[in-house]
Amino acid sequence: MEGGGRNIGEEKKKKVMVAIDENECSFYALKWALENLYESLQNSEVVLFTAQPISVYGYIYASSFGVASPQLMASVQQNQKKVANALLKKAKDFCTEHEIVAETMTQMGDPKDTICEVAEKLHADLLVLGSNNKGALHRSVFTFL
Repeated sequence: MEGGGRNIGEEKKKKVMVAIDENECSFYALKWALENLYESLQNSEVVLFTAQPISVYGYIYASSFGVASPQLMASVQQNQKKVANALLKKAKDFCTEHEIVAETMTQMGDPKDTICEVAEKLHADLLVLGSNNKGALHRSVFTFL
């Protein structure tokens, strides 16, 4: 045993975070990772993450002439949470089909900031993101942290 409580030769599991959104490119990136990094993912902690953007609330407030009821805001939040959970379920089911165990996580905030914050908080070793570019190589972006 080493000082950290692990046996010598026993490696710490890598942590892989996959950011998912409504864009099919994020699912393409997940599919690519599952097919091309399968062995690595089997020996890693996989976290599927989606951000729930806050910007929607500004539109609601403006479209209601500044008089958005608390019930309307709660309804929008609830709907956003349902969409996020559906995205994560689809991604988790896809992982299960490939025999990869994955956790799911969602958080409210600007996706650019929230993805980075959560990746740092989780101490992710690899961040998998989709890209909107058209080229095959550009559809998947992998960032080693």
